[in-house]
Amino acid sequence: MQKVLYLGYVWPEPNSSAAGSRTMEFLRLFRQQNWQVLYASAASLSEHRAYLAALDIAEKVIAINCDSFDQLLQTYQPDLVVFDRFFTEEQFGWRVAQYCPQALRVLDTCDLHSLREARQQLLKQSMPANAKEAERHQVAAVTADAATLYKCMADSDLAQREIAAIYRCDLSLMISSFEVNLLRQYFSVPDYLLCETNLMLVPTETSQLTSTRTYEQRQHFISIGNFRHAPNWDAVLWLKHAIWPRIRQHLPKAELHVYGAYPPPKAMALHQPQQGFHLRGWAENAQTVMAQARVCLAPLRFGAGIKGKLADAMAAGTPNVTTQIGIEGMCGDLPWGGLLADESEAYAEAAVRLYLDQNLWQLSQQQGQTIMRQLFDREANTSLFLQTLLLARQQQTQRRLQNFTGAMLRHHLHKSTQYMSQWISLKNQKT
Repeated sequence: MQKVLYLGYVWPEPNSSAAGSRTMEFLRLFRQQNWQVLYASAASLSEHRAYLAALDIAEKVIAINCDSFDQLLQTYQPDLVVFDRFFTEEQFGWRVAQYCPQALRVLDTCDLHSLREARQQLLKQSMPANAKEAERHQVAAVTADAATLYKCMADSDLAQREIAAIYRCDLSLMISSFEVNLLRQYFSVPDYLLCETNLMLVPTETSQLTSTRTYEQRQHFISIGNFRHAPNWDAVLWLKHAIWPRIRQHLPKAELHVYGAYPPPKAMALHQPQQGFHLRGWAENAQTVMAQARVCLAPLRFGAGIKGKLADAMAAGTPNVTTQIGIEGMCGDLPWGGLLADESEAYAEAAVRLYLDQNLWQLSQQQGQTIMRQLFDREANTSLFLQTLLLARQQQTQRRLQNFTGAMLRHHLHKSTQYMSQWISLKNQKT
């Protein structure tokens, strides 16, 4: 492969989200192979986007429902096209298939959106109706098993769209073993269409930051996450209304510092220093602020994929307290780098214990470093990903012949999408 077209749902922001970090890892890797890379997106240019020119990556602002994208494809003729999330494949996939049929089509799911939505719906159903905000956020994290989740997802429009996109592509990049198993066992997605890869933008040497700050040199709790991501905002609300008041009962002088990109006014309104609850907003460097804290709190009641904030915490040597959803797909059979709790009272007790118990804290730190070394090793994950990608290219013709379901879905959905897009394009030309 020589030319890569990366179709971004947004412009990559590695300092804002784990998804942005993951995108940058792929882009760097492609350039290290001396492949030409063009990053294109229909999203508005963002203030905090990565400077892709430093990697010698060209940028192109594109438009949806516009024939100018067809001209781009015909001129550039990519060998590999990466769709950033299934929405992008729905919009541009039929054009790629029509004008660059030999290009390998790869979908980066980032996480399984329909799984996250199913858990969010289950959480909402468990909240008491017509209750006050504080009462609504006393409920525990979602702990539904795979069979229950499948029942919630099977009739979902989002799940049907997302999994159809997975079938239509030559390869889908997954970030969680739980999601891979869910797709295999319940949605009958063939193994050759799935590639699990844990590429994350974290320090190569996990001891780089941990050696500088000991247990005694650290203080306070930290929570971090992009406020535009629904699970992160829910985590802040759970902290504010149910968990943090319980922690302060045991640690009356404790402070929680909440960081995250794009905090809305309703988030900043939660800032209450007298209660030790500090809304800090944007963190210029997540690793720096993480390495100063003693304990990271990640009370995720729903979500999907793996959690960049927890990878950052383990890389910075900061033990954490999270939920079963938080560790999903992140540690395999290894002991977790912190404590787990899915209910408010138990979560607060775990946070206090981890904060005060130096021996437990040091053990958790060591376990987190082991996870990073064994499961998030950049060199090993890079090698495996490239092997899988090149094999998909070599077997592309055979796999497409096997994947009749994908061909059928591509024919029906893309024809309807194509005609609608062409109608919109003609309409725009006349106005």
